[in-house]
Amino acid sequence: MLAIVNVVMIALNLYWYVVIASAIFSWLYAFGVVNPRNQVVSMIGNFLYQATEPVLRPIRRVVPTLGALDISPVILLLGIILIQQVIILYIVPYAF
Repeated sequence: MLAIVNVVMIALNLYWYVVIASAIFSWLYAFGVVNPRNQVVSMIGNFLYQATEPVLRPIRRVVPTLGALDISPVILLLGIILIQQVIILYIVPYAF
C-alpha cells in the first residue's frame, strides 16, 4: 500500500512541474521569446497543452479570468497541494 501512495505522490509532483512548465511556456510564447515555427518548440508546447488543458478547462469554466490574467494554473497547483495533504494526513496514517 505504501508503494501505491508513493507512486501517486510522485505523479502529483511530476504533474506540478508540468503545470509550472506550461505556464512559463505560455508566457514565453505570448511575449514572443520562443519561435513557434521551430519544430522542437512546437512539440514541447503541444505536449504541455495536451497534458494540462483537460484539467485546466473545467477550472477556466468556473473561475473567471481577470482581464488577461489566467489564474487557473494557480488554482490547479493549490488543488494538487490539497490532494497531497489529504493523502499525507488522512490516508497514510489510517492505511498503515
